[in-house]
Amino acid sequence: MGLPESVYADLDRRLAASDAARAARYPGEPAGRQPVHTVYVPADRVRPGLAAEWGAAALAAVDGVDLPAIVGLDPAVLPRVLAKLATEPVEDLRVDAEDGYRGADEDADVLAAARALRAGPPAFFGIRAKSLEPATRRRGVRSLDLFLGALAGHPGEVLVTAPKVTDTDQVTAMVGLLAALEDTHGVRLGLELQVETPQAVLGPDGRATAAAMVHAAGGRCRGLHHGTYDYTASLGVAAAHQAPDHPVAEHAKAVMQVAVAGTGARAVDGSSNVLPVGPGRDAAWRRHAELVTRALRTGLYQGWDLHPAQLPTRYLATYAFFRGALPAALDRLAAYRGAVDGGVLDEPATAKALANVLVRALDCGAADEAEVLGPLRLDRAALDGLAGRV
Repeated sequence: MGLPESVYADLDRRLAASDAARAARYPGEPAGRQPVHTVYVPADRVRPGLAAEWGAAALAAVDGVDLPAIVGLDPAVLPRVLAKLATEPVEDLRVDAEDGYRGADEDADVLAAARALRAGPPAFFGIRAKSLEPATRRRGVRSLDLFLGALAGHPGEVLVTAPKVTDTDQVTAMVGLLAALEDTHGVRLGLELQVETPQAVLGPDGRATAAAMVHAAGGRCRGLHHGTYDYTASLGVAAAHQAPDHPVAEHAKAVMQVAVAGTGARAVDGSSNVLPVGPGRDAAWRRHAELVTRALRTGLYQGWDLHPAQLPTRYLATYAFFRGALPAALDRLAAYRGAVDGGVLDEPATAKALANVLVRALDCGAADEAEVLGPLRLDRAALDGLAGRV
């Protein structure tokens, strides 16, 4: 050791500010589960028992149908899917008072929706109000005020989805608005930003606006949600070719993934508007299962669902994905923890990714704790720690 201690101390001094800033901007993976989907329902259609209704409709859609054979996925996961549809068909619900809303009395509809959710909300829920663009700003804020007022004192976090965000000024304005709404109504609010305009991906200065928007939210951003159809339409993609796997959509989502990495926010896939109903039902199921599987393989673990008949393929594709990943993840993580020689030499970052697969499999119901924690001789807290969820 030839360097004096003063050199080490000088490095610490020089880098202290950037160390602190990086830790604040990139706190890591958030604790707690991520829902596998967000169900969007127009405000005038939200009523008590909605989730159970969607579950019953989803089960009816697959009654007497060999869904795994139709979509080409593992039939062994079907009992888990049916159980999920019977017990927790909707993990995350967003009351839609924006593009999907066609009601005649928005005040009454958002109030009724809030009261319905107060009586029995799913694990995650919130509202998408109209954008902060001048033409819709006051209407959107009024709906937020009414909706959250009817939820005053709710103990959990309510998610507010901001659509058609174009710049960081709108994000900072939303942060201020949410703080005022929290103070007024005694609710805790998280912010989601919809990436559905070109300006939300690439700004006029050539910078990635999505990344700047996440950090402009000051730790309040829970996710970037891709708006498949607004975004592709804004880039001139013909309606027949607008889809979550169109190259321009996949580019935007790749930017979103980089923007949220390590920040505590999550990138979320969009929706498929090809609904599994009528004569095209089976083709729509195959398409939806394909899109969900494709998103999972690219690291997007949450997407939008628009119809009860999309729930069976959402869970079938999700469960098949995670159960297919279980054997290798368990073997490789066990070898990593025990420093056992194997066919793959995993690094700490890969071990974290392996643990994350197992955590997500447990969170969504694709696997049980006994089959995951037992072979690893870990408890859930230790597995969460390996996955970086602390």
